[in-house]
Amino acid sequence: MAEDITGRKRRSGGRDGNARRSSGFHLDQMPWRIPRNPDRPTEPIGPEGVAAIHRGAMRILSEIGIVFLNDEALDLFRQAGCRVQDQTVRMDEDFVMEMVRRAPASFTITPRNPERQVTIGDGHMVFLNVSSPPNAWDIVRGKRSGDFATYREFIMLSQAFNCIHMLGGYPVEPVDIHPSVRHLDCLYEKLTLTDKVAHAYSLGRERVEDVMEMVRIAGGLTHAEFDASPRMFTNINSVSPLKHDFPMIDGALRMARRGQPVIVTPFTLAGAMAPVTMAGAVALSIAEGLAAIALLQYAAPGCPVGIGTFTSNVDMRSGAPAFGTPEYMRATQITGQLARFYGLPLRSSGVCTANIPDGQSMWETSNSLWAAVQSGTNMVYHAAGWLEGGLIASPEKFVMDCEVLQMIQRYFEPATFATAPDDIAFDAVKEVGPGGHYFGCAHTQARYTSAFYSPIASDWRNFEAWAQDGAIETPERAHRIYRGIVDTFEAPPMDPAIREELQDFVARRKAEGGAPTDF
Repeated sequence: MAEDITGRKRRSGGRDGNARRSSGFHLDQMPWRIPRNPDRPTEPIGPEGVAAIHRGAMRILSEIGIVFLNDEALDLFRQAGCRVQDQTVRMDEDFVMEMVRRAPASFTITPRNPERQVTIGDGHMVFLNVSSPPNAWDIVRGKRSGDFATYREFIMLSQAFNCIHMLGGYPVEPVDIHPSVRHLDCLYEKLTLTDKVAHAYSLGRERVEDVMEMVRIAGGLTHAEFDASPRMFTNINSVSPLKHDFPMIDGALRMARRGQPVIVTPFTLAGAMAPVTMAGAVALSIAEGLAAIALLQYAAPGCPVGIGTFTSNVDMRSGAPAFGTPEYMRATQITGQLARFYGLPLRSSGVCTANIPDGQSMWETSNSLWAAVQSGTNMVYHAAGWLEGGLIASPEKFVMDCEVLQMIQRYFEPATFATAPDDIAFDAVKEVGPGGHYFGCAHTQARYTSAFYSPIASDWRNFEAWAQDGAIETPERAHRIYRGIVDTFEAPPMDPAIREELQDFVARRKAEGGAPTDF
């Protein structure tokens, strides 16, 4: 029996024998895997409803149009025969659907460690860390502005947990690093402290080009090898309603032309930046997403793309965003139906509005995550660590969310719904007979170490045992796991020559001034 960071005795059967590779203490977690969702998606609306939302999105694109604050994009739309007036682009359904059909239904991204390769689409479901909050919170230090040290801690957590398959944006914004060079420091840490797929913020030429070059160097790739297949990705957001800004479109075009995936995720809040009805909000989101995807497919036919949903509602009493709501769940499920209609991979999120890792945070995030499962989502952003509508990242919440992610992965495993004769267990039923128990029978003894999910942060003891052991509540248990990972973290190996080349590139780009800013 092994002892984990919470002090409890643990079973070791069926767990990850390589847990110490990224963490000096024993994190008794599930092995690395890319889960596949075996369930039929939940479909709240019928084919006529899907067709109605599609028609609404096409009318928005054709009759109202989308503003693109990017001259190159406007020129490309003109070349494609779209109607461009000032910065507003109107496009017909035939053009949009022709462009959408160019996009692959799935694609594979290979980071510097090929064993961490992920597939987006084709029934796969990958989870990403929290991205972009300006603040952090933990039970010792409370709420504070993001800094580089805290950023590094979240990167370590993202590497240590096998249920985190890719790294999104900065888990917390390190405001103590100047914006002109922040991407250089952050990506250096991301590429050296982890060996998983990395993300680039699509914020103009310098940042995107720098990150692509750093990913190329970290992978030991030639330029031709980097361009030949996906090695990283970006996510762009529209400026709802009905607008795409300059830097995100600029970065997306640069990524697409080098064969690197772009996820297009409109941020539509029903009642504020979108119609108050969920069908109207989804139609607007689809229109904004497809407009950018059409542009990318025209500029780089066949480039890997995905469509994202971030459609939720606001609290109509305060105007604040609300997440994990029934409306959010339905919008995610319905967008899944539209993504399948278009043959595009789907991105959604694990989000909540709660301010600390309490009960509200977990029921809202669980609602979001199960909506992702039900919708057939392929990529789940912010799957671990998100609080306060995206304004706070919490390491305790990160650990608690990873518990849920592991449960989802276990839920997907064929063993949980197998029906072979040995699973029906007739001989075991006969052996035990009436009034007996199954603890000691041969069928149980052969399977008990891996028969059921084994938690990392949950405490399944009764009240008396839990109280006698200190009555430690979930956030404190999660805090101990977080500190155990960070305090003993061991980075994955990297060739010293590649590390030196990365260091030299960062130093040179800093000397050149990095990326321009408004400061």
